[in-house]
Amino acid sequence: MRPVTKGWDMTTETVDATATADPARPGRRGGGGSGGATAFWRYWTASTVSRLGDQVTTVALPLIAVVTLHASAFEVGLITGAAYLAWLVIGLPAGVLVQRLPLRGTQVAMDLVRAAAVASIPLAAALGVLGLTQLVVVALLVGFASVLFDVGNSTFLPTVVPKEQLTARNSLVSGSIAATDLAGPSLGGVLVQLVGGAASMLLDSASYVVSAALLGSLPQAGQPAARPSGGAGMREQIREGWRFVARHPVIRPCVADATAVNFVCGGLMTLTPVFLVRTLDAPAAAVGALMATGGLGSLLGAAATPRLVSRFGGGPSLRRAAVVSTVFALLLPLAGSGWGTLLFALGNAGFSAGVVVTSIVTRTHRQTHTPPELLSRVMATVRFVSWGAIPVGALAAGAAAAAWGPRTALLLVAIVSVASPAILLASPVRRMRELA
Repeated sequence: MRPVTKGWDMTTETVDATATADPARPGRRGGGGSGGATAFWRYWTASTVSRLGDQVTTVALPLIAVVTLHASAFEVGLITGAAYLAWLVIGLPAGVLVQRLPLRGTQVAMDLVRAAAVASIPLAAALGVLGLTQLVVVALLVGFASVLFDVGNSTFLPTVVPKEQLTARNSLVSGSIAATDLAGPSLGGVLVQLVGGAASMLLDSASYVVSAALLGSLPQAGQPAARPSGGAGMREQIREGWRFVARHPVIRPCVADATAVNFVCGGLMTLTPVFLVRTLDAPAAAVGALMATGGLGSLLGAAATPRLVSRFGGGPSLRRAAVVSTVFALLLPLAGSGWGTLLFALGNAGFSAGVVVTSIVTRTHRQTHTPPELLSRVMATVRFVSWGAIPVGALAAGAAAAAWGPRTALLLVAIVSVASPAILLASPVRRMRELA
């Protein structure tokens, strides 16, 4: 139930737990072998199935709120904000918790929690008791479960893939997820049109169950070796991750950039269904297709990233992607009804393509320049700061739409996206060819 069609660093790291590390050498980097490859593809299958269900819900959930419950733009913002509020509440300690909990068991448990939460929506609809409060509570439950699940996943890939292959592997994973981002919303729009929004969410619930079954069949994964900390408690361990991010000359501005982009993404998650349904009068199937154009852009961006980095370097690729995403975001509020929706599709695809390139380049840098024992805490810190902007952007966009209308609110959100390239061009990244 993660509305993740758009979002910096949202399109790849949820499937990074790709293979089993050697238990005798849990901190090693660059695994391999047939066992590791088998585990990778099994996990990839679990994540792809789950992601497809998520993308159906990306369309179904806001349509339930807008069409069935007649929710206002601000109320849609509440649902979006609730889904990401968990990053502000437990985002920082999640990195420490992941190091202390059995990873496979935690992942399976979080999948089952999310399956039950999502399944409660069609059940409540069948009983005639579905309301906005339940949608917000379900979003909260799924959000909290996803925090622990996603932080754990983000630490795995560098332990099983050689450093020189990380960009290609991240691009491969991004590409597969972008494919589900392309197919899922279209499928969701059709299902909503045929069986209704609540019933279509059964697919997402089932996808979590399938994911849990596949993950449960994997061998227990080894954790990154912890550095001796002299008995430091959770607070000090959190501070170590925070200090590393705050003092790093490349990661720090990239996190600031991600925060600006994710504020925009939160706003777009709130405004897109309201704008398409109430301003452009698009039917449910068309809403799904238009939202799926973000997946198309993500797929193209993921496929192009290795070539861009090889030809221009990580620094120029990052800066250009930030400019591209801003330019295309400015097309979104210009869209109209009928053929005018194609302008929204173009803007959505271009914005998503730029965001995915940014995500792959910066994530690969973090994975290759962060000590293994700090990686989960660094990832948690990055997400706490950057993903914490999503609920803020969602609520701000909802309030703006209530005050001035969806189109004006969409224009304001697009203007805010200019902050992304501005942050990078004002940082040391502006002079770098490679992010060293």
